[in-house]
Amino acid sequence: MGKLSTHVLDTSIGKPGQGISIQLYGVSAAKHELLTTRVTNADGRCDEPLLEGETLKVGEYQLEFAIGTYFAKSNPNLPEPAFLNTVVIRFQVANAQENYHVPLVVTPWSYSTYRGS
Repeated sequence: MGKLSTHVLDTSIGKPGQGISIQLYGVSAAKHELLTTRVTNADGRCDEPLLEGETLKVGEYQLEFAIGTYFAKSNPNLPEPAFLNTVVIRFQVANAQENYHVPLVVTPWSYSTYRGS
């Protein structure tokens, strides 16, 4: 059975992004359905997979990371308003039997992602 996980790395300080609120949505033509909300731990990860087993289905998903709030707390010297507020990553699961790891590598001014294992 597959699972979906994520983590956040703050490359502006070279450390995991702790305390970042994450929302996961299922996306279809008709709606966005909120599936779960999590907060990253001290390692920048969620304590358990976002989806696992039968809850992971083939289809489109959207992760939303509240990094504006994170950077406002961790670096109060940044200009207001924040350049990046919410990072949205929309992706598709083609095989629900596989693991999908979707990390976010972020600074106050940039981000990237990739499919990890």
